[in-house]
Amino acid sequence: MASPNASPSPDPQGPPDEFDLLLPLRSAGSLENPYPIYSLLRSVRPVLEVPVPGQQGPGVWLLTRYRDVHEVLRAPHFSADRLSAPLVRDNLERLPPFIRQTAAGLRTMLVMDPPDHTRIRKLVNKAFTPKRIASLRVHIEEIVDGALDGMAASGRTDLIHDLAEPLPAIVIAELLGVPTEDHRRFREWSSQLIAGIAAPSVGDRQRLAGEASQKILGYLGEIIAARRKAPRDDLISAMIQAQEESEVLSDQELLATSNLLLLAGHETTTNLIGNGLLALLRAPEQLERLRDDPDLTPTAVEEMLRFDGPMQATLRVAREDHPIDDQVIPAGALVLVSLGAANHDPAVFEDPDLLDVGRDPNPHLAFGFATHFCMGAPMARLEAEVAFRKLLARFPKITLEDDAPEYRPNPVLRGLKRLDLSLS
Repeated sequence: MASPNASPSPDPQGPPDEFDLLLPLRSAGSLENPYPIYSLLRSVRPVLEVPVPGQQGPGVWLLTRYRDVHEVLRAPHFSADRLSAPLVRDNLERLPPFIRQTAAGLRTMLVMDPPDHTRIRKLVNKAFTPKRIASLRVHIEEIVDGALDGMAASGRTDLIHDLAEPLPAIVIAELLGVPTEDHRRFREWSSQLIAGIAAPSVGDRQRLAGEASQKILGYLGEIIAARRKAPRDDLISAMIQAQEESEVLSDQELLATSNLLLLAGHETTTNLIGNGLLALLRAPEQLERLRDDPDLTPTAVEEMLRFDGPMQATLRVAREDHPIDDQVIPAGALVLVSLGAANHDPAVFEDPDLLDVGRDPNPHLAFGFATHFCMGAPMARLEAEVAFRKLLARFPKITLEDDAPEYRPNPVLRGLKRLDLSLS
């Protein structure tokens, strides 16, 4: 293990061009099912130092036990600011564009610590109050009903394209003030960005993610400019008003926050619906249990989040040396906390590799924990609950056309490319 006091001085040649922050998760197993390998790591090396060629200072650590993941997410001596890790600063040119944009000032709440995180989150939280989320139910039901009508007419569907993608994309677009008819466009950009981040080649990663990122930011810049001239009753207009009245947000923070909300506001729910239905279809007794007792749907959604969550990991940086067992994560180390592995920890969840739609209690970490708990969680839960209630009620029989559907290439944002179904 590198000395905690070692200076972050890479060797003269520098790390290989194929430097990849996601390598620990790629090596943790296939996209189709990473959980057996997570289990092995959790049993054999739950606190794993990941070798980074050429890096002589603090490197990368992977945590897979629930207790360690939970501790890191809540402890103030771990920072969300990945740029505070020497490894990241030393390799900016090899990292995806969104990290380089962070270094250039385009920072989101995800990489901020208090008080900056608190300042921006307090403003955005106004759009996600319980009352505001509850008021969306009728509209969400209308969107789902419309999608199901189209699916019923053909008797088959790609659930991702026909329901899981448009539902959350339309809802977050309306909240932000983005034209809902553009939801396919920014979904395509989002997919390109995620694929770019996950590309094995640095050149491809930078090109694909860079192109998508510029399209999204350019698009949002035009929306922001339009709302400055003609405000509406939407979140972007509200953020602009707060910026002009009290300088709560800088121009870069306004753009970064809009970008984060647009992308995160639909990615999580899209993957939750797709992953969740696939899990149900592979556990037919649980599917029938849910059909027989629709009131279990909220509990079932929590179990889907735990069982095969849409967000598999997040990053923190150790502010100080942090001992775990007989090892010490040194100050400055980049810590990859595996939410997916923690949610399958048998020390917390009985029979963790079995889907149980009635599991209670269910203290999963799918939406993170503490300061950076996902503010959009209530909306994602509501969208998924409505979608599953109506989908299972509308179609008595749902059959997989492909029992091995292809996953999107990013091991952190876990989701399906498509989910082809026969309906009756």
